[in-house]
Amino acid sequence: MGSSESSGSYLPRAVHGRDGAEISFRGHVERFGLVPDKRLGQHWLTSEKAIRAICDRADGLSGVLEIGPGPGVLTRPLIERVGRVTALDVDRRMVEAAGVWAAGAQVILADALNEDWGVHLRDMELPRGIFSNMPYNITGPLLDKVCEQAAVIDRAVLMMQREVGEKILAKAGDRNRGALSVVIQRLFDVTRVCLVPPGAFWPPPKVDSVVLDLRPRGLTGERAFDVVRMGFRSPRKTLVNNLSSGYEKDLVGGVLLVMGLSETVRPHELTEEAWFELAGRLVE
Repeated sequence: MGSSESSGSYLPRAVHGRDGAEISFRGHVERFGLVPDKRLGQHWLTSEKAIRAICDRADGLSGVLEIGPGPGVLTRPLIERVGRVTALDVDRRMVEAAGVWAAGAQVILADALNEDWGVHLRDMELPRGIFSNMPYNITGPLLDKVCEQAAVIDRAVLMMQREVGEKILAKAGDRNRGALSVVIQRLFDVTRVCLVPPGAFWPPPKVDSVVLDLRPRGLTGERAFDVVRMGFRSPRKTLVNNLSSGYEKDLVGGVLLVMGLSETVRPHELTEEAWFELAGRLVE
């Protein structure tokens, strides 16, 4: 389906409940007595523009695994675009509500951090993807789970705190660059879809959000990732000092010199290619 105003039934539209009566989204939320749970980091997206920007990225996919559907704000336009949507939510209220608002989607009560995402993804036809308005309080662990599935998905469309998104996008030389930047940029080509202001959510968070589109590159690097994480242990220290917990300083310094790098280089200054050359030389 295209992205015109008429394609997809977004937030302001209505659905028919089990009794056949038409229900608006507000009525749907009120019917289930839903209130966002701060403990679970729930901020429900209410901007039709943002919803469309995210769900447009599902065009062409056969299946989607959605993490944290809430009351089904994204789930419904996703199921209208793809053949299959499986959604995981730890909140029983959301599972029931999303199942009504997004009829046809499989909404499962599960803790996404402990669930095997691969089981659900491999049960879908290709191409398939992961979509999520990620709770800010568990963004890091969820990103780790996305990285684990890089080999079995065709894309991931993720909304997160803007600060985290900027770290993911940071290039060599940018002080925002961290281990997360290097790992995700190794596994995915990353593009920014849009910025989303606090007013696009209920309740509004205190920070801006960003939507990123991740396309797997077909590369691996698991052995090197431990070196990368060790190297960023103290981002403002030299790489030699950070890696000294696992390798002799003379060894690290010698490898850096062979690579044409200074012994005083800091972790954020290395390109992705340099990181993986360094890791390869250290673990060989």
